[in-house]
Amino acid sequence: MKLKSIILPVFLLLAAVCSCMKQQTENYYAKQEEAIDKFAQRLSPIRTVYNDGSVRIVVKETNPTADSLRKDGVVSFYYGGYLLSSSGSLNNQSLFATNSKELAESAKWVLSDSTVFRVETLKLDESNLLDGLKKGLHGVRSGEECYIAFTGKYGFGSKPSGTIPAKSTLVYHIWVDSISND
Repeated sequence: MKLKSIILPVFLLLAAVCSCMKQQTENYYAKQEEAIDKFAQRLSPIRTVYNDGSVRIVVKETNPTADSLRKDGVVSFYYGGYLLSSSGSLNNQSLFATNSKELAESAKWVLSDSTVFRVETLKLDESNLLDGLKKGLHGVRSGEECYIAFTGKYGFGSKPSGTIPAKSTLVYHIWVDSISND
């Protein structure tokens, strides 16, 4: 009888703690979405595309009537990956990855392996990209320059990755070289 009287309160306490933690995480991601909105507003985009948790902020396009990348298409692009600050800004210190030699040089990166500076080409539906990046790339056009931003929920989640802290808001500056939907 005593065991039953202990189990129910312990279960209720655990349920309350889990619910509270889930709410804290959702509030954290909501603040990240606000920072993404601030970032997007500062860019004065041509258009902004929302795709299931990912935001693509188009700042330059060479042909607005060109085909857009389908979910099973192939895309070639250069990128810079950044951590977005809580105020909604980027800087060279927040750059964590790039395949653009010019961007690496402007951030004063010293790299001994110049083979990393080549266009990235991948089939969108077969890639192991982060969910936020994959969803953001869907619909890009050849020659487009954009930023793809997403909360930690669509990035690395609750696990850190290298220099990227857990639950980080990520922004990828993308220069699309070409797409193919064949």
